[in-house]
Amino acid sequence: MNKRQTESMNHPNVLGAGAEKRRKLPLKERGEVIAAEFERGTLYSGSGKIVKSPAQMRAIAYSKSHPKGEDHPHNVKAAHRKEKH
Repeated sequence: MNKRQTESMNHPNVLGAGAEKRRKLPLKERGEVIAAEFERGTLYSGSGKIVKSPAQMRAIAYSKSHPKGEDHPHNVKAAHRKEKH
């Protein structure tokens, strides 16, 4: 982790504190910070509960580390199949 990522990890274990600090990071650096917060047990979901599932952590990391409007790879494949038929 670089210095920016380490600084964004310094937050209290309060709902929204980590998300607020992650917004200042470039998109490509957010996924690693989200994974580290998950390991620490300080990653919260949108509903306010602590994330306990690695699959949910990956989904959050993907959604927060990609530009808005960019499709998830699985959605692109499904859309392509629908267009073919």
